[in-house]
Amino acid sequence: MVERDIEKIAKRMVEVGAVKKGNFVLSSGKRSNVYVDVKLACTYPDLLKDITNQMVYLAKEFDSIACIELGGVPLATALSLKTGKRMAIFRKKKKEYGIESDLVGVVERGERVLVVEDVTTTGGSALSTVSRVRELGAEVSQVIVVVDREEGAVKRFRDEGVELTPLLKMSDLMRFL
Repeated sequence: MVERDIEKIAKRMVEVGAVKKGNFVLSSGKRSNVYVDVKLACTYPDLLKDITNQMVYLAKEFDSIACIELGGVPLATALSLKTGKRMAIFRKKKKEYGIESDLVGVVERGERVLVVEDVTTTGGSALSTVSRVRELGAEVSQVIVVVDREEGAVKRFRDEGVELTPLLKMSDLMRFL
């Protein structure tokens, strides 16, 4: 990973308004005076391209990609297009209509799955994805996240035998805010 590329991503995220100051409640339930909106950042093609280029660089061996809706979807899609690897999307909850599933796509027994996520605080959403992939008989050893808020997710993943690999840490972003 080239430091100037990471710095470019951080600066660009601030520039497009994907890092906001204020009073926010995060999906973890925690409060924060900074909100990181990777979903917004992914709406800029240049930024999405730079982010996924770094993900490819950081990714270890994998057969397919998995994410949870909504934040991981553009990341998994762009990474799938870049690598030619199949992707699977997990819903936050099972549908109550149609095929009544929480999975869009296929996860095959024994395959190595790379999980991608937009932001981690405690890591709950991404850990949910890891757990569901493992329940289907596949392996997960790495999760790549665009921004780790540095609030304990790395340790939680380590305890589960998974390497959490952040492109950026919150402290990296704060240098440019």
